[in-house]
Amino acid sequence: MSQAAGPATAPDTPAAPPRRPRWLGDALAWAVLSVLGLFWLLPFLWMVANSLKSLAEIYSFPPTFFPDQLRWWNYPDAWTAVPFARFFTNSVIVSLGTTAGVLLTSAMAGYSFARLRYPGRDKLFIAYLATMMVPFPVLIIPLFILMGQLGLIDTLIGLILPAAFSAWGTFLMRQFMLSIPRELEEAARVDGASYWRVFVQIMLPLCTPVLATLGIFTFLGSWNQFLWPLIMISSVQNKTLPLGLTMFQAQATVETPWHLVMAAATFSILPVLVVFVLGQRYYVRGIATTGVKG
Repeated sequence: MSQAAGPATAPDTPAAPPRRPRWLGDALAWAVLSVLGLFWLLPFLWMVANSLKSLAEIYSFPPTFFPDQLRWWNYPDAWTAVPFARFFTNSVIVSLGTTAGVLLTSAMAGYSFARLRYPGRDKLFIAYLATMMVPFPVLIIPLFILMGQLGLIDTLIGLILPAAFSAWGTFLMRQFMLSIPRELEEAARVDGASYWRVFVQIMLPLCTPVLATLGIFTFLGSWNQFLWPLIMISSVQNKTLPLGLTMFQAQATVETPWHLVMAAATFSILPVLVVFVLGQRYYVRGIATTGVKG
């Protein structure tokens, strides 16, 4: 006589481990980022603090972070100790000119490589990108000879012209333009728009985020450029801020006035902060939307 088997029971599954609250992970991430941000911000705060001290306080031991008295007059003293206004103006001219040149040439070259069809386009693009592997010191002597033949040595144009072309900027613009739907361009072409009109009225407005990103990077690099101006510029009236700060530091006869040097360095970093704050929204969007495509 057979015995009926009872219903099969599923084996007990182990209980899932308790999930960690999401806020705990966010709080830990914010804590780590805050500590790292403080370490990165510390040199800047130290520079500002020293710019408000006396020279005796800077040389005192043990060193102190906060000044005994806020010496705001260090800033006008630093401004008048050297032709700081001239150095500042030269840096603004060179940085804005270089940024404008890079944005114009990179946008036009990027549009050509992304949208126009002609023989050897991709090979030419790869060859242009290959120039990024050539270190700048290798190009110094040929560029100096070329600028000499053009009569641009010891001029601001001689600083702007070689830096107005960027293979990296062209790559960035091309990759972004490849992500723009072709239907927008084709609709404009059907309505009779020329390539130039499509480029100016359709492509450039859509490329605002990547243009801002490229502009910020280019401005920062040009503002802090030291080696090429050091080789090209010999007269005081054409020196840029990095050269001027070095000259200010080197011209001290007895001891370097570090409190004034720090004040001048604080002056020099302000335009960089302003440019980044004004363009950070587009900068983040440009980084997020620029992909490696095509």
